[in-house]
Amino acid sequence: MKILFLEPFFGGSHKDFAVGFKAHSCHDVTLVTLPDRFWKWRMRGAALYFVNQIKDFSVFDAIITTDMLDLTDFMSLAGFDLPPALMYFHENQLSYPLAPRQKRDFHLGFTNIISALAADKVLFNSRFHFNDFISSASQLIKQMPDFRPKWMIEQIREKTEVVYPGCRFEKGRVDLKERDMNKPLIIWNHRWEYDKNPKLFFEVLGGLKEKNIPFSLALLGERLAMFPEVFSRAREQFKDEMVVYGYVESRNEYLSWLKKGAIVVSCAIQENFGISVVEAIRFGCIPLLPNRLSYPEIMPKEFHSKILYQTKEELITRLEDMLVNYQEYLPLQERLSIELEQFSWEIIVKSYDNALEKLRK
Repeated sequence: MKILFLEPFFGGSHKDFAVGFKAHSCHDVTLVTLPDRFWKWRMRGAALYFVNQIKDFSVFDAIITTDMLDLTDFMSLAGFDLPPALMYFHENQLSYPLAPRQKRDFHLGFTNIISALAADKVLFNSRFHFNDFISSASQLIKQMPDFRPKWMIEQIREKTEVVYPGCRFEKGRVDLKERDMNKPLIIWNHRWEYDKNPKLFFEVLGGLKEKNIPFSLALLGERLAMFPEVFSRAREQFKDEMVVYGYVESRNEYLSWLKKGAIVVSCAIQENFGISVVEAIRFGCIPLLPNRLSYPEIMPKEFHSKILYQTKEELITRLEDMLVNYQEYLPLQERLSIELEQFSWEIIVKSYDNALEKLRK
């Protein structure tokens, strides 16, 4: 099949997904993108760019796009020869947590709802995300003063499946290098944004430092020009523990840090899948994750009691124990790495290819 992939926000997990799918799909994928900035304007205006950019949509067998596109605008302007469209939801604007002093634009959330309704097929990146979207969409529709289109929810349900995103690692056993037992390396490889809750992360590390518990720290992950001030303060607070501060451009260098990492910690307020955590675990980091969001879904149930926490107090206790008794946790390392092989693009791309093939007219 000839697939047209339209990505209005080509950065972060959106870029990772688009590039990974194009590289591994058995179909011929044409990727058309816009840079990852001005996200609200992308949602409002990307449809106009794509309609003007693509001269003949009839040469394609299917379109795949993501939640940053107003699909209804696009379909109304693109003409009658438009192939069927699949929409993939990385996140949604109905329930995405807001930074302090931000106000939610429900128009953007409603754009997500009617785009899902307009699509021929909808995919979500986790069951948690799908349920969260449906619940939030239902709540927004209830706020309408009259003529509430509740029927939309059931129609969206009927055309939706959950397919996890692929991750950039190969099938097969990973060679897990030895870690530093004396100062275990804690990995932060999430975006430097409010929704990943860095404030809690650094509060916990500060408590461990006061107890003179040895660790080293790698602050990886993408950051925008404006990022939470807590990272700047952490650079000074943990200057003796810090081995890397800031986004690593080289993929090989990034993976080299994951292979040295002992523990990957998440304090996220929002996580619909968790590519950064999956990557870290695959290359040998032992996870410590909140028992909510997508984590209980994507982590094997047999390990939940060891790697998921409920409260800040439990996070502190668990992390301290992992650092002090790190060697006792090593049996988890290889087992978890093997379990998460299932998220390799080589394996998971078949689900996407099959979904697109079912759309063929």
